[in-house]
Amino acid sequence: MTTTIRTALNREESRIKDDILRMGSMVESAIDRAVAALKQRDAVLAQQVIDDDKTINQMRFKIEDACLVLIATQQPTAGDLRSIVASTHIAVELERMADHATGIAKITLRMLDQPLLKPLIDVPIMANVVKEMTRSALDAFLKADVTLARQVAARDDEVDQLYQQIFRELLTYMLEDPKNISRATFLLWVAHNLERIGDRATNLCERTIFVATGQLRELNADDEHNLSSHN
Repeated sequence: MTTTIRTALNREESRIKDDILRMGSMVESAIDRAVAALKQRDAVLAQQVIDDDKTINQMRFKIEDACLVLIATQQPTAGDLRSIVASTHIAVELERMADHATGIAKITLRMLDQPLLKPLIDVPIMANVVKEMTRSALDAFLKADVTLARQVAARDDEVDQLYQQIFRELLTYMLEDPKNISRATFLLWVAHNLERIGDRATNLCERTIFVATGQLRELNADDEHNLSSHN
């Protein structure tokens, strides 16, 4: 690879990573505002999250297009190619995280005519954890830091525990009074969306390990779930 091609490749990869960081920041903001809208019963803020999802979708397509152009025009080597391909997958995961945040905003709009079943305590905690996971997962990707990626993925257990705690509490409300079922179900959907964001943050970490090692492995699973290996 000539110096000119190497310089152009580095420059374009840097631009793609900058866009991924911007997209990640937008996703974090969407999660934060979606949960705030739920907590504050704010229809305007919820609708803003829904409307802004289009911008995040456009960012995903921009990143995917840039990656395809880079592959077609710059002849990336194996390591660069892994990074570029991983970038397309990360853009898709971030876009789907935003979809989960949008789902929370839509739930908020659906339940505006009903008071919250209970004060929101675990849901905001869960939201903060998945935001931190997302931020750290992207940091691990930019640094190709396998250790950090594994640490972030391990936090998914924390998210799952919070989800189970919320599930058990809401189930208690349902059993105590069938009239609570509708409002409890709405909150359970909110928690499920946050739990899925945590899963997708783990997927980001899997891509980081792929870039750094050439191995694509499902984290938080037994060894037999190994997806593939590249020497």
